[in-house]
Amino acid sequence: MSKLRILLADDHEIFRAGLKALVDAQPDLQVIGEAASGEEAVAKATALEPDLVLMDIAMPGISGIEATRRIRSARPRIQVLALTAHDSPEYFFTMLQAEAAGYVLKEASPGELFAAIRAAQRGEAYFYPSVARRLLNDYLRRVRSGEEKESYDGLSPREREVLKLIAQGYTNREIAQTLIISVNTVEAHRSRLMQKLNLHNRAQLVKYAIRSGLIEVEREPIP
Repeated sequence: MSKLRILLADDHEIFRAGLKALVDAQPDLQVIGEAASGEEAVAKATALEPDLVLMDIAMPGISGIEATRRIRSARPRIQVLALTAHDSPEYFFTMLQAEAAGYVLKEASPGELFAAIRAAQRGEAYFYPSVARRLLNDYLRRVRSGEEKESYDGLSPREREVLKLIAQGYTNREIAQTLIISVNTVEAHRSRLMQKLNLHNRAQLVKYAIRSGLIEVEREPIP
């Protein structure tokens, strides 16, 4: 069985050493490189072409957010999973806009981290429970204030399928292969559903897909 090849991007050497030992102990995971800055993360991702990058946000030089944006632009096949101490909506949504596959806090248990890694490997979105809770609370606030108006029922069955796959991180070509349709047809469906839902970027799309039940997240109970 081939192992999932992982690049660690974090500026703390001791943290990387502990994370490497943890990851390499898994039979299906392998650390193939390390980076201590955003620039190094981009360079090593380009050179080594890992399957996944575990990306810290705050690093010397360019941030993990900009590094994620550059990696995803240059190598769309490489998934990037944020692993950070920042439990902030600002960082979370900015990482989503940079095309990160998920967001995990450093306080997570090893089991939660491995679940996130394997979700990203499957092309699915993963959000740490407190992040998911923040999304749900924001949605409830918008519903109570009358800001939120659902239009999910206005989508065709095919548009719902396309929306779900986009939210899970699939490219247009992968969606076309999954649904056995042309890439041009996928692009047409994507354009129509984004117009219907008034969505303008992946962060908005993932948020919508979560609250509509199209993709699942680990949740904490809402008090």
